Amino acid sequence: MNKTKRKIFETSMRLFSEKGYEATSIEEITATVGVAKGTLYYHFTSKEEIFNFLVEEGMKLLKNSIQIKTAKCESTVDKIRAVLLVQLKVILKYENLLTIVMSQTWGNEPRNVFCKSKVLEHIEVIQKIIEEGQEKGDFFECNSELMACEIFSLTCSTLIYLRKTGEELDVQKLYKEYEGTIFKRIEAYKGE
Repeated sequence: MNKTKRKIFETSMRLFSEKGYEATSIEEITATVGVAKGTLYYHFTSKEEIFNFLVEEGMKLLKNSIQIKTAKCESTVDKIRAVLLVQLKVILKYENLLTIVMSQTWGNEPRNVFCKSKVLEHIEVIQKIIEEGQEKGDFFECNSELMACEIFSLTCSTLIYLRKTGEELDVQKLYKEYEGTIFKRIEAYKGE
């Protein structure tokens, strides 16, 4: 990605996150970036294309990071731990991106459907790990789709906590908290 396209990308991400998609105009993006509309349209044909590019690239980053980390894991328990850690790191590093994606998953507009599909694709990755763990006897029998949603939503709740406290968050400390929550839940089900 060249320097101008990256600047458009980063500026749009910040503006969409701060103001929302609808309230952000092409004029505001070009003014903030410091480029003419023609330059923006050279890289992106519309605001919708910018948005879709942001979501696509962001979710691809999350997916690739998880694939790389889980490929090195020997057990499905370690894969779930890797998913938790990667999700936390991505959420904290790319807070604006996840704010955009999560804010647009409700509704029936094309962009809502697109965001929802990307989130569900990600949840399916987690679900497959849980199902693999169930087959190997590493995890309890449960609704794997629901558990995958719980794992994703638990880490996404970090955004709410971040907004509430405004404090700098320690990834490792959060990871330990979430790991305890997830694996206590798994242990609770094993006894039932």
